[in-house]
Amino acid sequence: MTMRVGAAAILVAVAIGASCPTLRAQAPQAEPPSDTRSVWDGVYTDDQAQRGEPLYRANCASCHGDTLKGAGETPPLSGGPFLANWNGLTLGDLFERIRRTMPQDKPGRLSRQSKADILAYVLKANKFPTGKTELEHQTEFLNEIRFAATKPDKK
Repeated sequence: MTMRVGAAAILVAVAIGASCPTLRAQAPQAEPPSDTRSVWDGVYTDDQAQRGEPLYRANCASCHGDTLKGAGETPPLSGGPFLANWNGLTLGDLFERIRRTMPQDKPGRLSRQSKADILAYVLKANKFPTGKTELEHQTEFLNEIRFAATKPDKK
């Protein structure tokens, strides 16, 4: 009997605490980072894109074309439709699509590093600037890089 009374008292205290904001400890609100990185910040190196080009030609060009323009049902990897399709997402989203589904005939064939190199080549083909650091091959880091179709204005 006393266990029931104790359990009921705890439930009442929790319910009052949850409904009364002055009794709850206020957790600090995390602000979104004001200075997020984007593909315009040089997130891959020229050397990495050069490594990615032959990998692209050997594993992707048969479907997406030598010029990355796609063909038939195969979507392009460069130009307006490609940029519009990925605009506002992250490089992590694009990398995961590549990692999980490409090459279409055997998605697990290439390493994460090879796929990151191919993605660097795709970024170069879309005229995004190079930088001093290679593109990561871990999704959690790529999720921190926005895919922005147009160069943002610097304030």
